[in-house]
Parts: sequence; structure tokens; C-alpha cells
Amino acid sequence: MKTIKGPALFLAQFLGDKAPFDTLDNLCNWAASIGYRGIQIPTWAGHIIDLEKAAKSKTYCSELKGKVESYGLQITELSTHLQGQLVAVHPAYDVMFDGFAPKEVQKKPKARQKWAVQQLKWAAKASQNLGLNAHATFSGALIWHTVYPWPQRPAGLVNTAFKELAKRWTPILNAFDKAGVDVCYEIHPGEDLHDGVTFERFLEATGNHKRANILYDPSHFVLQQLDYLSFIDIYHERIKMFHVKDAEFNPNGRSGIYGGYQDWVDRPGRFRSLGDGQTDFVSIFSKLSRYGFDGWAVVEWECCIKDQEQGAREGAEFVAHHIINVTEKAFDDFASTGADEKLNRKIIGL
Repeated sequence: MKTIKGPALFLAQFLGDKAPFDTLDNLCNWAASIGYRGIQIPTWAGHIIDLEKAAKSKTYCSELKGKVESYGLQITELSTHLQGQLVAVHPAYDVMFDGFAPKEVQKKPKARQKWAVQQLKWAAKASQNLGLNAHATFSGALIWHTVYPWPQRPAGLVNTAFKELAKRWTPILNAFDKAGVDVCYEIHPGEDLHDGVTFERFLEATGNHKRANILYDPSHFVLQQLDYLSFIDIYHERIKMFHVKDAEFNPNGRSGIYGGYQDWVDRPGRFRSLGDGQTDFVSIFSKLSRYGFDGWAVVEWECCIKDQEQGAREGAEFVAHHIINVTEKAFDDFASTGADEKLNRKIIGL
């Protein structure tokens, strides 16, 4: 068993042009002041991290790490969610995802993908230079548009898609392996890796690559109506990262899982600030601790009702309350009779 580290905060949803969300110093000072011990850094935010420089300069990484630590924080992981999405994009989504890339590669799918792959490879080296052992990303998607089987999928379509997805990701996974860092895919609707079965398909297609792992976020499973506790039992050996995010699912006579194209506030399934949803975090923290999860509990704030600053402040308290300092002895040790092989043999009738 292991005691989960935390609380930490994913900075992506808090980036802005006004204090305290405008600079890394201000973000660190604010996060530390409300109880956080770590931060997860989105690498597409060039004003708080220079990813290419971090990949090429240990001095820069040392200075970056020192700046964060001066506020009593640690860098927990780097994130390339937006870049990872661009490793695999179906043409139907080209226009909508172009905004994730710099202007010079927009409307150029092949150039955009090449740019994304380079970003991931830099992230591997940057993580190594920062002394990190896990990295957060998305898988991208080639067949998400076929998630509902109508029209009927042609025979072999799914295998072909996962073969191609693995082909694109294997060189990246190898780069992370060389750097000694795990790639943690956030299992997320909109990605080809959106549940346990699809993760297994990808794992098989990559030859069970040891660096292909999971960012566990139960909120996406609540919205899919997937058993998020059994998921831990099945995949705990591959869970190397943890986003603490709440959600609720309240179906009605008009709408269910698919949401009816409604805005988030009106959907039956929606993300909520920690403690306001339906997720059983007591059981989640218990299971992850039992299985020896050796990472950080990272708050990802997404809520269509509550203000972000209130959500972040309450989130730090929520995680701190749920972290279990695992015991180093059995509760009934006081009644132990000690080790005695002769006694043991006598008890079993030998």
C-alpha cells in the first residue's frame, strides 16, 4: 500500500490574462496559498513553460523547478492533452481541432500531425530533465465518429484503426521509454481510448508497450455509466496518474447519455466541482491506496455551475481530507501471539 501524494492542481483551466492566473509565479503563489502542494503544467501554455527549451536545456529545467519549489510546490507532471489530440485526427474534425495547433500548420493535416509528434517527443525529454516519471496526454481519434454502430461498421474497420493509431504512437512511446517516463492516456470520450475495452485494443496493437498507461479520471466514467471502481480492480497496474474530478448523471424522459446537443448545464451528465457530484471518492482513494498507487491526486476543476476559484479552494480541502495515510501495521497486532511453527502445526492438527 502507498499514501497518495497531494493535493495538486492541473493549471489548464485556470490560465488567464489577469492575476493570479497570468504568470507561473502568480499561479504558484495562488495555488500554494489555498493549500496545494503540487501543480500539473499544460505544455501548450508557452507563457508558463517553453517546452522545446525544457527538452533541450537541463539548466532551464533546473530554474523552472526551482521557481516552483520556491513556493513550496512540486511539478507533478507535464501535460500534452492538446498536442496528443493532434497525433490522430479524423478529417471530419480538422476544422475544429486546427485551433490546437500554431497557425503555420493549420489546414495542413500532415504538417500538423508532424508538429504534434515533435511536441510529444520534446515532452518526453522535458519530463526526464525535470525528474518526472509520468506524463498526461490524449490519444487522439480516428474512428470516434463510428462510436455508435450505425451505419454498420465494415468488417475489420476497428482493427485497422487501432493498428494505425498504434503505428503513430509507438515511436512516441519509444521516446518516452528512452526517457524513463510513462505515457498516461486520459481515458476520455472523443478519444479512441475512451474505456477499458478500447485501452485494451490499443495496448494489444502496441505489443503491450510498457509505457502505455492510464490517467484515471472517474468523472468520464460516471458520464458513460461505466463501473469506475471495478475499472481500478482491472487496470490498477496501468494506472499511473489520477485526476480528481467529480460528475453527476441524472437521466430524464427527454435526454440521457448522449445529451441531446445541449450545453453542459442542461445535460443529464455533467462535470461538477469536487463534492457536488455523485462520485464515490472514499472508495476510489481506498482502492488506489490499497493497490499501491504511487502518484499524485491532481484536482482538475471543470464545473458548469460553480466559480473556478471556489472550486479550486474547496478541491484542495476535499483531496486533503480524502488522502489516506496508509497504516504500517495491522489493527489487531495487539492480540498477536507471535510466530511459532510448532504452534501453527498443532493448530492445523499436525
